[in-house]
Amino acid sequence: MWDKQIQHFPHYHCIVPDLPEHGLHSDDIKFTIKGSAELVINLIEQKASGKKIILIGFSLGAQVIIQILSMKPYLIDFAIINSALVRPYPHIEKWIIPTIKWSFPLIKNKYFSRIQAKTLYVNEAYFEKYYEESARMEMETFIRVLQENMSFRIPKAFKQAETKILVTVGEKEKAVMKKSATDIVASHLNCQGVILPKIGHGFPLAKPDLFNDMVERWLLKGDLPKDYRAI
Repeated sequence: MWDKQIQHFPHYHCIVPDLPEHGLHSDDIKFTIKGSAELVINLIEQKASGKKIILIGFSLGAQVIIQILSMKPYLIDFAIINSALVRPYPHIEKWIIPTIKWSFPLIKNKYFSRIQAKTLYVNEAYFEKYYEESARMEMETFIRVLQENMSFRIPKAFKQAETKILVTVGEKEKAVMKKSATDIVASHLNCQGVILPKIGHGFPLAKPDLFNDMVERWLLKGDLPKDYRAI
């Protein structure tokens, strides 16, 4: 999903890790947000070599960034947190397992998968890869990922991070996502937040050129497009 960013930023050392039980990552390590944060921290410490470090994450990856900043407050220079859920759903344990057991077969249904891909702005060029990786996911993995995602809260140590942070959320996203973005901005003095006009859940894929321009402008000048409403 970050192909367009890698193409746009060849002058940066770009690394796109697969999270545990995602993509080409082996399934021997079970996914958790904290465990993923530890793996990314180890990767950064191996590769950074004194360079400035920029983390960009979307949705689940954005939650991992929040966890990283909470665990290593001095490690990251810039972080862009896109569409991170930080307001847990109530009574998640009671309804998530029966709901997923009922609906999980739809993941392997190509018609349903196309509808899902469309909501995430996955275009036709990437659909087959999206479908292949979705269909490969086990039900237990899917339940665990959703439980981690939908129960995530901002750790208390997040406010200690000495990182310049940009928080984004789409104008067309659910109310809980917009409230989450507001919570993140309010929880850290270094946070700057914007609402992206006419965008749902998936800005990096939906409008990669605009996303790349926003990232570059913010990193180099600290500026944002004037039509982005501040949080």
